[in-house]
Amino acid sequence: MTAFTGFGEGAVEFYDGLIVDNSKAYWSDQRALYEADIRAPMLALLADLEPEFGPGKIFRPYRDIRFSNDKTPYKTHCGATAGPFYVQIGADGLMVAGGQYQMASDQVARLRTAIDDERRGTDLEKRLAALRADGITIAGQMLKTRPRGFDPDHPRIELLRHKSLYGWRSWPPDDVLHESGTLERVTSAWRALRPLSEWLADHVGPSDQPRR
Repeated sequence: MTAFTGFGEGAVEFYDGLIVDNSKAYWSDQRALYEADIRAPMLALLADLEPEFGPGKIFRPYRDIRFSNDKTPYKTHCGATAGPFYVQIGADGLMVAGGQYQMASDQVARLRTAIDDERRGTDLEKRLAALRADGITIAGQMLKTRPRGFDPDHPRIELLRHKSLYGWRSWPPDDVLHESGTLERVTSAWRALRPLSEWLADHVGPSDQPRR
């Protein structure tokens, strides 16, 4: 495995084309470009990140269309994870994230219990404020109204509406995408997101519910 030096010059153009022609014919014709300019650099990026963040894995490029009305076969981005952290490249450039994108009902219950607690909830607020100051957007699935059983005047009522919680940051396509500076971007963002991920690991953790 060679060191990461940036995504290939054809990476963005590959996904621009896939958005226009999301077909097996396009994929087959451009497969070598995907392997050289996207998949191989992503593997190299994950290898360089592994000493600090642990082993990573790339998501399959194929969409699960079994229960979707959208039958286009291929994802229009390449995503990878390393523990609670995520990185993605596509036509829009680079995106990184960290936290918990989806939660089971038992995890949501633990999240709200922790947010409701003064010490733990205030600690989370401080961590989220630091992320926002670093240019990271806080997101997650949310209820349209307050969750049942909580006072509408609760000081952290907006956080209590969350059904998942993560932070993300993106960069549009630029020269750095094709240089080793992308590694610095991902490393810096993941380090900034670590306090949120640690809070979630401590107070929410994995689901106790059996997988279906």
